[in-house]
Amino acid sequence: MPKTTLLVLVLWAGVPLLQIFLSKRESRWPGLVLPVLSFLYSLVMVLSAAAYDGGIPWGPILASLLLGNIPTVILLAIYAACREKRRRHGELDKMQIRDL
Repeated sequence: MPKTTLLVLVLWAGVPLLQIFLSKRESRWPGLVLPVLSFLYSLVMVLSAAAYDGGIPWGPILASLLLGNIPTVILLAIYAACREKRRRHGELDKMQIRDL
């Protein structure tokens, strides 16, 4: 197996696992690091599409904005799911403490 294929497989598996790990932390901010980085990368793609031609190429700009933010949406969905599970678990703990 070539090294680049192995690297791609590790990234495909590692980034979502890292996002889950960061989203489960006590503080909410570590879970937002990867989505923000992904969004900033999509902005770089948009700016590079805009700088490529002398005019304003709306097609490539829109395509890079939409396609570049697919990972951002996926990472935010993972974040939201993990935080909701954490919030629900915290509410159950509060109810159990009140029942005692």
